[in-house]
Amino acid sequence: MACTGSSPSFSDFDRKARAGAKLNVVFFGASLTWGANSTDPNLTSYRAGTARALEQRYPRAHFKFWDAAIGGTGSQLAIFRLDRDVLSRRPDLVFLDFSANDDIYSADTETLSSYEAVVRKIISVGRAPVVQMLFPFAQNIKAGELERMKRREAHLKISLSYHTAVGDAIKLALERVRQNPGELEELWPIDGSHPGDHGYALFAEAAMEAFDNAVRRRLMCETPSRMIYGDTYTTATRARISKLGELPSGWRVGTPNHTSAYFDMFMTRWLDDEVIASAASRPEPLRVHFRASMVMLFGESTPTSGGYTARIDGHPVRPEMFEPGSFARGASGNVHLVQVLATGLDPAVTHTLEIEPLFRAGSEEELRLESICVAGGAATVWK
Repeated sequence: MACTGSSPSFSDFDRKARAGAKLNVVFFGASLTWGANSTDPNLTSYRAGTARALEQRYPRAHFKFWDAAIGGTGSQLAIFRLDRDVLSRRPDLVFLDFSANDDIYSADTETLSSYEAVVRKIISVGRAPVVQMLFPFAQNIKAGELERMKRREAHLKISLSYHTAVGDAIKLALERVRQNPGELEELWPIDGSHPGDHGYALFAEAAMEAFDNAVRRRLMCETPSRMIYGDTYTTATRARISKLGELPSGWRVGTPNHTSAYFDMFMTRWLDDEVIASAASRPEPLRVHFRASMVMLFGESTPTSGGYTARIDGHPVRPEMFEPGSFARGASGNVHLVQVLATGLDPAVTHTLEIEPLFRAGSEEELRLESICVAGGAATVWK
């Protein structure tokens, strides 16, 4: 039951929940949304804590909670995942992550544009109110200095323009640690990136404070007439390679692996299929044409992934060889492959992308890709 009316509102969600409606709540983000390092992500993550609080607040409502979190990813991939993993759920409320993974100290317009485009599309197409979550790493809290956190300020600016709610776990954690410095290790007892259960409880507290405040204020999300940080990602296409036409020799359509190093990187959850090249098949280069200002690859990294080179308009993309298997080998299992190849291209020009696998003779190396993702201008891909 997606929100209706001219603008998605928190009071509308509140009214429906009190009346016992069926409501979809999506948690969209990365590992801090999934709940890495919690004792049980389905019970002690911030997602679980927030879901539990909503169920207690609205005992008559029939909630469906959706996990849309892939660890180690940012908002540039998120805009290409949005239709499949969020809007397809017909959300009535979305909690949005990515402040930490996009780098809280950076305010580059490229990722601010992708993040803002996610917010914009959830509101304008999904018709759902948004709670923007501001998550820290332990080192951010230890350093303090809110004024250095340029992305936090930029995300707050987006919130003011789009009338979203903000779950500021950064500010809340700073307040707690200033009152009790020893609490920093209680919040992040295992590593500096992912909290433990106590830290995720604080994140959930920030989420519910933001939600309650938005309901009290009768906040209605809106989209301004123009993007704040540039319109590159307002046009974004995730082109499944298997649907672009006949594959080059040595490539075949297959399915993602049914095992993974981490549940949030279980690629059968996030990919519809893959095109696969292997050393034994002696694959030819994969070539496509596109019109856009940025291009990236999305697929699966495995311990046996081999290298590849990328060329755009005949010019090599640095580094000279991409090694997608390094992530999987470090994780000791299958994970995602996400590689931004270029930004700042001329979207009015037809570009040619060439992906050439570089496999060792006699090896079992492979390359697994699902889609070529492009944004800006027409954002089109074809063979």
